[in-house]
Amino acid sequence: MPFFIILLILVGIIVIPSIKIVPQSKAYVIERLGSYYTIWRNGVHFKIPFIDRISNVVLLKEMVRDFDPQPVITKDNVTMQIDTVVYFQITDAKLYTYGVEYPISAIESLTATTLRNIIGELELDQTLTSRDIINTKMRSILDEATDPWGIKVNRVEVKNILPPRDIQDAMEKQMRAERERREKILQAEGEKKSSVLIAEGEKESAILRAEADKESRIKRAEGEAEAMLKIKNAEAEGIKLLREANADSSVLQLKSYEALTKIADGQSTKIILPAELSSIATFGTVLQESMKDNKKK
Repeated sequence: MPFFIILLILVGIIVIPSIKIVPQSKAYVIERLGSYYTIWRNGVHFKIPFIDRISNVVLLKEMVRDFDPQPVITKDNVTMQIDTVVYFQITDAKLYTYGVEYPISAIESLTATTLRNIIGELELDQTLTSRDIINTKMRSILDEATDPWGIKVNRVEVKNILPPRDIQDAMEKQMRAERERREKILQAEGEKKSSVLIAEGEKESAILRAEADKESRIKRAEGEAEAMLKIKNAEAEGIKLLREANADSSVLQLKSYEALTKIADGQSTKIILPAELSSIATFGTVLQESMKDNKKK
């Protein structure tokens, strides 16, 4: 009986550790008797004691490595520091385990040499303005080079480009001069637009004043003409009424005398009467005397 218990304990010690549960994001590389046997994916697996061995546990998630700045030389012999960030993922656990020793170090070395080759074909200005081109070329080269290692390079980013200090000072001065030039251009354009708007405003104002003066004169002339027309119509109507009333020549001469009186009330200092109007004046004098006699009686 004690032997059976000891046997159960030994079996438990040997068997239980041989039961493995593989998570979703990992893969286990299994060797049998020292040779590659299979890859365990997510789920429950059993390892034969003393025969099977877990050679490597591979993470299948996308990984990011930020490599240290590397000194590179441009085509125009400017030395600068550039650091890169590589995004990659293990697609084949077997190739990753047996393809290359220290895969991450291999990727870092490959990234540095590839970066030097690409930057060596570009001048300083092109390097500073061609990040997308550099990223695309590096991703393509690294992805092709790491394919035998079971690694898929998804993305490569140039993080920082640090030229020498004297180059940075020269670039800052150039940028400052360019900003000042643009500021002066914008200021000149603003003053030009302001002057044009002021001139257009004055022009429109003058046109409006002239049009207003013109309208005022036209309205005033129309009013005077309308007034004169009404006066003439009233005089014509009065003469028409007198004729319809069979007014004799004396009444007409009296109306003429009243017209003369209105003329005399004006500001003129000298009035020249035609010869035909002398009879009217005589008639007016006689008419006034007769009216005075009638009042006395």
